[in-house]
Amino acid sequence: MGRITLDKVTKKFGDVEVIPPLDLTIEDGEFVVFVGPSGCGKSTLLRLIAGLEDVTDGEIRIDGQPATDLPPAKRGLAMVFQSYALYPHMSVRKNIAFPMKMAGMPEDEQKRRIDNAARALNLTDYLDRRPGQLSGGQRQRVAIGRAIVREPAAFLFDEPLSNLDAALRVGMRLEISELHKRLDTTMIYVTHDQVEAMTMADKIVVLRAGNIEQVGSPLELYRNPRNTFVAGFIGSPKMNLIEGAEARKHGAETIGVRPEHIDVSASEGTWKGRIGVAEHLGSDTFFHVHDTGLAETLTIRASGEVGLRHGDTVFLTPQADKIHRFDAQGLRIA
Repeated sequence: MGRITLDKVTKKFGDVEVIPPLDLTIEDGEFVVFVGPSGCGKSTLLRLIAGLEDVTDGEIRIDGQPATDLPPAKRGLAMVFQSYALYPHMSVRKNIAFPMKMAGMPEDEQKRRIDNAARALNLTDYLDRRPGQLSGGQRQRVAIGRAIVREPAAFLFDEPLSNLDAALRVGMRLEISELHKRLDTTMIYVTHDQVEAMTMADKIVVLRAGNIEQVGSPLELYRNPRNTFVAGFIGSPKMNLIEGAEARKHGAETIGVRPEHIDVSASEGTWKGRIGVAEHLGSDTFFHVHDTGLAETLTIRASGEVGLRHGDTVFLTPQADKIHRFDAQGLRIA
């Protein structure tokens, strides 16, 4: 079991309140991602759950039991950090075994858990190597293995892929998602990368300045952002936000249109502009369009085969049923 409940949890550093009173429930077996810009409080919130930071006020419960005052070792949680924190002089086997050895676990049980974790993480052939003989992705898998053998109620990941290159990040993203399906254990994952959040999560928690802006599935946040902050943060490239007279035509102070929901033509359309930078990605091309009179730049996502170039005049038409409307406070208008 791994149900985690936060009830009015608050964190202050001196007089500075970094986490205002916050309520959140993470159900058993969910993969929940905390996402937001740097300084939004996502890592602090994870550390409060882990017990690595003291809660100023409020209560944390794990499987219905009070955990606010429990030390980290008593919470039944396992944390994987951005840094691998492996012992360089120990083999992979001994690195994975270390927390069990410290707990005095019998050696036959240690072996069983090591073998199971190694199979789950494709590390069986590397158990007798040292960390210096492994790639970055393999080292991160060892760190995850060290967490798995504890058989925790939940795994806590604090930006575990930040030290990896782009290709390894994609591979490890898939491996962690597959691991979640196999283990069926609660996982809480912190990242500033909304692509990681969208591709991995059952449920996303979007944070800003310690406040929860929205909680929902990736598609819920993509289709129905609660406010302009979530609208501009979720999605890649981010949503175009337009204010002024054009927004008021739609009964809003701000309208939002995603790059993939704007049709582009060389001959006719609702808005006229000039192509600036074009980012060619193969199947897709992202055009940054200037001189529309609506916003400094509009980003358009088009087919990679569109024959448009820098300096071309283009006409843009937003798909009417995909326009998002927001009021003067930046809140979604139903």
